[in-house]
Order: sequence, then C-alpha cells, then structure tokens
Amino acid sequence: MAAGKNDAKRRKGGVFDPLKDSSVDKLRARAIPRTPQSESPSYRLAYVDEDFLCRDELRPVRLQLELLKPEMTLTEMGIKSTVVLFGGARIPAPGTEPWAARNEVQRKNLTAASTYYEEARKFAALCAQESALHGHQEYVVVTGGGPGVMEAGNRGASEAGAPTIGLNILLPHEQAPNPYVTPALSFNFHYFAIRKMHFLMRARAIAVFPGGFGTLDELFEAVTLIQTRRMARIPLILFGEKFWHKIIDFQALADFGTIAPEDIELLNFVETAEEAWQVMADFYDMEKPAPSR
Repeated sequence: MAAGKNDAKRRKGGVFDPLKDSSVDKLRARAIPRTPQSESPSYRLAYVDEDFLCRDELRPVRLQLELLKPEMTLTEMGIKSTVVLFGGARIPAPGTEPWAARNEVQRKNLTAASTYYEEARKFAALCAQESALHGHQEYVVVTGGGPGVMEAGNRGASEAGAPTIGLNILLPHEQAPNPYVTPALSFNFHYFAIRKMHFLMRARAIAVFPGGFGTLDELFEAVTLIQTRRMARIPLILFGEKFWHKIIDFQALADFGTIAPEDIELLNFVETAEEAWQVMADFYDMEKPAPSR
C-alpha cells in the first residue's frame, strides 16, 4: 500500500473511509458553548446519550451491544476456544472463613466444600498449561468473574501465566470482579441471556462445581442445548458426584421417561482436576496429557 497524505483516512484494517470519525465529533460536542439549546437533552449525540440508550425502546440495541462488545474483544485478542468453569460463589478458599454461612450446618458444609475451590484452581491450571501450547488462543479459562469457584478458576489460570476471562453481571451482592481476571478480559453484563451466550459460544468443555440456583441454571441451560442438539456435544464435567446425586435424581428423570436413559451419559462425574482433564483428553483424543504441575 502506497503511503500518502490520505493514509489518515483509513480505518483499522486499511479500509479507506473519508467520513468523519464518530469519536472526533464526540469530543467536539463537549467543546460547544453552553447555551440553553446545547444543554438540552435533545441536543446530545444519540450514541453518547446514556439516558436515551437506557430507554425501554432501546432494549434491542442494548442486547446487541452486550453481544457485540465481548465478541469483538475476544476476536481481536485471538481467543478461539474456552473452558468454562461454573460453581458456587459462596465456596471459600481453603483455610478461610465461609462468609456466606448463616448457621453452623452451613458453616460445616461450606468449609468442607473448600476442596472444590482447590480442585477448580488445579483444573484451571491444567487448562492454562494446555492453552500455552496453543499460544493462549485455545482452552482459555472463563468464569463468571466473581468469588468462590469463579475466583478459583481465574486464579489457577492466572497463576499458570495464562490470560483468563471473567463474565460478570450486576447483582446486589457477590459479583465484583475477582482480582485474578485479566483486566482486558473483564466484562460486565446487564442481561443474563447474553452472558449465557458468551459462556457457550467458544466452549470446548464445561466444568460444573457444586453451587446454588445460578450454577443449576447454567448447568441445565448447557445440558438442554446439548440434549436437543442445538449445541455440539462437548465434555460436560460435574465435580462431586455425591453432591449432584443428592440434589438431583437424574436416574429418576430417566425412569419416569422425561429424559432418555442415554441422556445421563451426557454428564461426566469426577472428583479431581486430573480426572476432569482425562475426560477432556479422551474426548478430544489428545496425544498426551497436560504437563505436570
């Protein structure tokens, strides 16, 4: 491409564009003299008018923006596939107080559940080591970006030197980004539906740890898409077989006839990070296991 005085008119990717850039006018609008006319809400540029963008009629636009922003960022950063970790925000790290416990029974159970924090951390580290073999473009760890199991997943990947994604959502509590999410890959959502799409759009595997309503929602969303073949079959790994069989009687669903007997085979029950990794290695016929820790 020949250099010339018009090169500044080229957009990213080298496309020639003689039209004025919208970001330029956004800055120029701030410098316009303050008058009753320029101070009126109607005068604001539509794409920087937050009140306008939050109107009920603009919901379709907001949905599109939440779909586009993370997708464009992940594409620009070259991330091609992910490993998703779902699990309880209330599960504490080993040796820490179970902050969410409301009584002694919960305190005991959550303290014991800290083993899942450690297994999530180890599993994420294994994924990160595999990801390094692919230039950190494949098997990138993604979580909901909050505390508990989510923190453990981001932490394990970060400690292994890998980028890691956090898909946060605005909630009354629990959901500030944990410090292990890669800042450039820390996203925030208003719409649960769009957030769920981003969890699954690049997923090579899904690991689900014990959790509450949110974790159950994410599990059943994923298994329904796989069961109905709206999504390709990928490893769906559940940590803690005793926990899952205690709260959900999968066999009862099959016996009753509301799912097919073979649908239970969509679920892989494991106890350790190594077992989970083996499920992935077998599914994708990997030539060798992840490097040892």
